[in-house]
Amino acid sequence: MSDAATQRREYSTEQRIGVLEELLQERFSCRAFLDKPVPREIIDRVLGAAQRTASWCNSQPWQVIIASGAAKEAFRKLIHAEASSGVGDDHDFPAPREYRGVYLERRRESGFQLYNTLGIRRGDRAAYARQALENYNFFGAPHVAIIHTDEALGVYGAVDCGGYVSNFMLAAQALGLSTIPQAALARHSGLIRKHFGLGDDRRVVCGISFGYGDIDHLVNSYRTSRASLADTVMFVGE
Repeated sequence: MSDAATQRREYSTEQRIGVLEELLQERFSCRAFLDKPVPREIIDRVLGAAQRTASWCNSQPWQVIIASGAAKEAFRKLIHAEASSGVGDDHDFPAPREYRGVYLERRRESGFQLYNTLGIRRGDRAAYARQALENYNFFGAPHVAIIHTDEALGVYGAVDCGGYVSNFMLAAQALGLSTIPQAALARHSGLIRKHFGLGDDRRVVCGISFGYGDIDHLVNSYRTSRASLADTVMFVGE
């Protein structure tokens, strides 16, 4: 019997789903990190787990750049400068046309939770903008991952990368790390391609800043809500 099959027998169904539920409950978008690099062997463990992500036709379209140390700092300065200048909206994939209805309500709830936690007054657009720029400081994280895919795979490649991002974050959570997925970085896809020497056929999906979260920081004190099953699922048949 294979090692994987043997391991599956070591845990009950309740234990297995319990661990997954715990990780999903614990995970949050971290916006303040400790100045403490993650050892390479732990990063490799995260990447190895995420590599098991399912993909359309097993294409495994994700490619990942991990920037750390001086390389991360050089990238941070470059992308922060471009974002601060007002240049942006260089998405490889179309941004949402608009948020409306319940999607707008959820977006507002999430945003106001962040601003209220930080004491930012409602309608203070200058403060909103300053906080948004923290995306380009990677919220102080010691590492940032850039996820990119092949242009020819279109939306299916991007969807598969979304699954990879989710599994990356769960694996990181299991290993005591914190993460934040960042669509904001993809607003500067041209800069990213140029800086890291990517071909014109590569499409930037998002970034993930990660490291050891500063759990005591005020900005990490709130959690977003989740819709109920009744709001998101329709059962048909028995």
